Amino acid sequence: MNNAQWIMGNEKLNRLGHLKRHFQAVLYFVSLGCFALFFAACEQPKQNKKIEPYKGPIEEINDVKLLYSEAAVLKVRLKTPKQLRYLNEDRKYPKPINIVFYGPAGEEMTTLRSDSGRYIKSRDLYVVTGHVVVINKQKREKLLTSELTWNPATKKVYTDKRVTILSDLTGEKLYGIGLDANQDFTQYAIRKPSGVFNVEGGI
Repeated sequence: MNNAQWIMGNEKLNRLGHLKRHFQAVLYFVSLGCFALFFAACEQPKQNKKIEPYKGPIEEINDVKLLYSEAAVLKVRLKTPKQLRYLNEDRKYPKPINIVFYGPAGEEMTTLRSDSGRYIKSRDLYVVTGHVVVINKQKREKLLTSELTWNPATKKVYTDKRVTILSDLTGEKLYGIGLDANQDFTQYAIRKPSGVFNVEGGI
């Protein structure tokens, strides 16, 4: 091989080496761009994903006992095993609730028992649900329903659910839908009564 051929061979090798390095550089940047797009695509859903605010309870209290009084006279006592308080000051009572309504002389007038309940702060209402049983001790009457709302401000109790009232004195059963009453159940009115039936026996 003469010098001219050797020089030409070296130039070809140099050009091939340069092309190879150029191709490797292009391939590197293309690969880098693909990885960048891939990671950007992976990160995009995370950036667009909204963080949901916490809606769970902020406080849990066991063995709750709430007392309502007027002029230093006890009017209502509420007891339940658990209370959950939320950020908006609503409260939930996931376990059975027992409420006692007292008369003017401090005597027990009416008792209420339910499976669960809640307090709605914005409306100042207590709502009890489940197997709701109300017993007026003086009138010896029992009320059965699935939901009942108590307004402490107006001292009224009401529901739009089906109700049954049993009288131990007369043996009558009264059925209807919807009820309005004062909180000790000494007076009440059924919105849609469906009948009064005389039956033997008591409650």
